[in-house]
Amino acid sequence: MGDTAAGLLQLLALLVALGVVWRPLGDWMARVYTAEGHWRGERLIYRLTGVDPDSDQRAGTYAVAVLAFSLLGIVLLYLVQRLQGVLGFDQGHGAVDPGVAFNTAISFVTNTNWQSYVPETTMGAVTQMIGLTVQNFVSAAVGMAVAVALVRGFVRSRAGGRIGNAWVDIVRGCTRILLPISVVVALVLLALGVVMSLHAGADVVGVDGRASTIALAPAASQEAIKELGTNGGGVFNANSAHPFENPNGATNWIEIFALLVIPVALTRTFGRMVGNQRQGVALLGVMATLWGAMLAIIWVAEAHASGPAAVAAGANLEGKEARFGVPSSALFANSTTATSTGAVNSMHDSYSAFGGGGTILNMLFSEMTPGGVGTGLYSILVVAIIAVFLAGLMVGRTPEYLGKKLGRREVTCAVVVVLAMPAVVLLGTGLAIALPSTGDALGNSGPHGLSEVLYAFASAANNNGSAFAGLTVTGPFFQTALGVAMLLGRFLPIVAVLALAGLLARQPRVPPSAGTLATDKPLFSVLVVGTIVLVAAITFLPALALSPIAEGLS
Repeated sequence: MGDTAAGLLQLLALLVALGVVWRPLGDWMARVYTAEGHWRGERLIYRLTGVDPDSDQRAGTYAVAVLAFSLLGIVLLYLVQRLQGVLGFDQGHGAVDPGVAFNTAISFVTNTNWQSYVPETTMGAVTQMIGLTVQNFVSAAVGMAVAVALVRGFVRSRAGGRIGNAWVDIVRGCTRILLPISVVVALVLLALGVVMSLHAGADVVGVDGRASTIALAPAASQEAIKELGTNGGGVFNANSAHPFENPNGATNWIEIFALLVIPVALTRTFGRMVGNQRQGVALLGVMATLWGAMLAIIWVAEAHASGPAAVAAGANLEGKEARFGVPSSALFANSTTATSTGAVNSMHDSYSAFGGGGTILNMLFSEMTPGGVGTGLYSILVVAIIAVFLAGLMVGRTPEYLGKKLGRREVTCAVVVVLAMPAVVLLGTGLAIALPSTGDALGNSGPHGLSEVLYAFASAANNNGSAFAGLTVTGPFFQTALGVAMLLGRFLPIVAVLALAGLLARQPRVPPSAGTLATDKPLFSVLVVGTIVLVAAITFLPALALSPIAEGLS
């Protein structure tokens, strides 16, 4: 069987598997966030932390809880890294450098998992497990909590801005969704060959007779939540290209499925919570359309070789694992940049101009196709609001979405969400390019060098975490600038989304009229797709024209 046929079968199996779990998982998550009772273990957590699980918070209180929880996470993770040498199981690495610890703490708490360090020589087992892995769970749970809070804003009527309880939503996201599924995925990965060890390494003798040490780590447990929580930080520097994290085609397929399954199923959750399944299907159609289009672009760009070496090999195989080839690499690259995962099984810096440009564009779509865990849903709902507003302007009517009027304040919040990421990406990229020191950090000059910087800030501002890898980011400027980009890219939209949720929850639900735009029809999906593409094109076309497009046409 040829590579293309095998790749198409793999893609078909992935789509069928996602379709099979879409309904039961989506329905389960809807029940999780609407159930009134609390599990016994959850009550123990609330008692120990002094939380009243039956209180209903206004949007401002909800936002303060999310921000305070995240700030505390940054401080604790920073301290864990700095105290690594005295916590045990540090595997001889000692304390993490302050700049790296600062960047990494922000990175994992914001669900970005950008790694400006070599994990094998920097992080011990305790730091990996009680520091990084814990944040893989709770940062993903925060994203889902914010998405659910926005959905409640649409569902509730005259609720005084009350949108739920942040602490309950975060705890339930961990205990009822992420943790159970992660256990299953981790056991499957372990059975298929993913490493799980507390030893620092294994001593081996190579075929040339030389002794060496192969690094080991508790990989299987972190690999599961790394993909399920759309985190992406690897326990090895090669990430999911490393055979200990991703040893074969079966594990590769499972990891792709894991990083897509919750963002996709959340569209079903949305439909259940608003009482109209077709609303969720409409958003799923938008996600699937853009995800499929970008997969085609990346796959074709990598399969059609250009340049003497690639022509001789029959495809652009530089930077790709022979175990996976072009189809599995393109599928992984498209899925990890279309979500906010950032895991990689190939080096994106080695992709062709248009293939690498496709991964950048995925992130510049604001990663809502299907996006990260929770972040994808609330991002696409915000764009849906913008689309409804634009349609209202065309016909001269006050826009409505899911029975809620969209006035000046609601649209202002939506616009803040939409513009926050482009502002961070373009300002950060422009500042970096203007600095003379950036030239020394670039692995390439010309358009590809600009692509490396643009990719870095797009990855940071969209909480993706993957990198072109040709850019050296260990200097003070990039450590600080990318850390700030991660903070702004994560929390500016969250604050605006929660403010929007509060405004919607205060309104009464109005029945649809003859002039109400039907938002559960294919035409609305087309309108949302057009809005996403139009916003990205207007905002980023000049930057893309100077980087991957210029490189591809040269």
